[in-house]
Amino acid sequence: MSESDGEIVCFVSGKGAWKDFKDEAGGHRWQRVPPTETKGRRHSSTFTVAVFRDGSESIDFDESDVKFEAAIGHGPGGQHKQKTASAIKATHVPTGITAYVQNERSQHTNKRKALETLRSRVTELIESEKHSEVNNSRQEMIGSGERSDKIRTVQEQNGRVVDHRTGKKCSVSAYLKGDIWKLR
Repeated sequence: MSESDGEIVCFVSGKGAWKDFKDEAGGHRWQRVPPTETKGRRHSSTFTVAVFRDGSESIDFDESDVKFEAAIGHGPGGQHKQKTASAIKATHVPTGITAYVQNERSQHTNKRKALETLRSRVTELIESEKHSEVNNSRQEMIGSGERSDKIRTVQEQNGRVVDHRTGKKCSVSAYLKGDIWKLR
């Protein structure tokens, strides 16, 4: 679990973790009467929850999607560089991303380095797209964060938890023990 700038991130793993927590996304409201409240006024807090699958799966990079072109090098380096086709341009056909390497004398070394560079660039693009998708779906899950935009209310003073989507209720003690499926 990590915490920063008003955000808490919790990782849950195990059999059925996604199934158990996917419906928790949305606004939650917590109502209580603090022990320091002398006039018995109810205090309300609102927090939002976003639930995601683990995004650490590896990027599928198939070398058969890469087109290699050999070329004569440019710039300083002498006759060998300017007469042999040791420079390599690697193009990832599905994305159109390219990498051009001419630093080494060997075409094989340049090809390996071009492939490494290309893999890195494609991975960066895919990660960037995933990050954008996650941000968009997070915004959809948490909604506006306003009081009226809630899926569940915990009322400590009444000992009751209400799920506003299903209309089901359970006790606060059962809810705090983890019996969230009573609300489904």
